[in-house]
Amino acid sequence: MMRAVIHLLLHVAVPGGVARVFFGKVFLRAWLIMLATMLVDLDHLFADPVYDPGRCSIGFHPLHQYPVMLLYGALALWPKTRLVGVGLVIHMLLDGIDCLWMQYEN
Repeated sequence: MMRAVIHLLLHVAVPGGVARVFFGKVFLRAWLIMLATMLVDLDHLFADPVYDPGRCSIGFHPLHQYPVMLLYGALALWPKTRLVGVGLVIHMLLDGIDCLWMQYEN
């Protein structure tokens, strides 16, 4: 339970920190766009069960696959899609850290 709470808080705090440090002049806009990338988790709705605290989302859910993550990285390279790409990359990194934490717990 504590891992899930920390994981969710990081999904809000890390994009906020990145927005503040790297996109300070448009901080709020940048943070909101990066927060919107959490919609990538809608792919969890296709899983059964929808939420499994012991499941690693990386490599399991359709929008959490490695080839798709390359696209997220590419989005971060172009100015017009940079905020979306950075938000998605942050999201995948945090999900990956959660997977490692899950293995450590077991």
